[in-house]
Amino acid sequence: MAERPDIDLTRPSAARVYDYYLGGAHNFAVDREMARQAIGMWPELPLIMQANRAFLRRAVEFCVERGVRQFLDLGSGIPTVGNVHEVARKADPEACVVYVDNDPIAVTYSRTILGDDKQTLVVQEDLRHPERVVEDPAVRDLLDFDQPIAVMMVAVLHFVPDDDGPGDIVAAYRDAVPPGSFLVVSHATHEGQDTQADDHQDLYRQRTATPMTMRSKDQVRSLFAGYDLVEPGVVHLPLWRPASLDDVADDPMRFAGLAAVGRKA
Repeated sequence: MAERPDIDLTRPSAARVYDYYLGGAHNFAVDREMARQAIGMWPELPLIMQANRAFLRRAVEFCVERGVRQFLDLGSGIPTVGNVHEVARKADPEACVVYVDNDPIAVTYSRTILGDDKQTLVVQEDLRHPERVVEDPAVRDLLDFDQPIAVMMVAVLHFVPDDDGPGDIVAAYRDAVPPGSFLVVSHATHEGQDTQADDHQDLYRQRTATPMTMRSKDQVRSLFAGYDLVEPGVVHLPLWRPASLDDVADDPMRFAGLAAVGRKA
C-alpha cells in the first residue's frame, strides 16, 4: 500500500491490522508492527482470524441458502479475498452488498478494490449511528428494506464499548429490517482463555482508537433479543455449522471468538 501524506501513520487501524492477519496488502508499517507485537503475545491470532473469516463464509452461504440476497456488512474493514459479495455471488450473481466502515482509509481502498461494481456500495459511517446508515439514500437505492436483509456484525461489536450500548445499536438495525432477515455476529471472548486474551485487549486499548471489549457467551446471546437463534446457538467459531468434522479443532475454545446467527421472525 502506497503511503499518502494525508494519512496519520502514527496509529494502527483495527481494519488494517485485521487485513494483515489475513495476509492482505492493504496495511502500513504501523499496522504490521502492532500485528507482530500481538502475535508475539498470542501466536494463534492469525489462526483465530482465519477461523473468523471461515465463519463469515459459512454464515453468508447459510443466509443465501435461505433466500437472502441482500447484505449490510457493518464494520466491514477492507474487502479482501473471500469477503461477503464474493461468497454471496457464488450462489446468486444478483446478490447486493453494502459495506460500512468508519475508517476513511478502509473506505478508500474498499472503493478502489470494488471499482464500478454496481451491486456493491461502500459507505463511510460509524455503525453506532444506525439511523444514518439505514436512511442513507445510496443505501436505500441498493437495498430493498421490504425484503430480507442479512445484517453482518462480524468481529466488530467488540470494538463497541458498553457505554455506547451495543444492545441498543443491534436492536435499531433489527427494527429497520423486515421479518425473515438475519443477524450474523462474531465476537471476541475471554471465556476459556488465559491472560493472553486480557493482554490482547489491553494492547488495542493502548495502541488504537478502537479499544476492545471482550464479552461472555451470555452477553453475546443477549444481543440477539428479538431474533430466533439458529442452531447451534452461540458457540466458539469453529463449532458454528462446520462443513465437516475435520474443520473442528481439537480445542475449539482456544479460538477466542464466539459466533452466532439469528433470524427475525
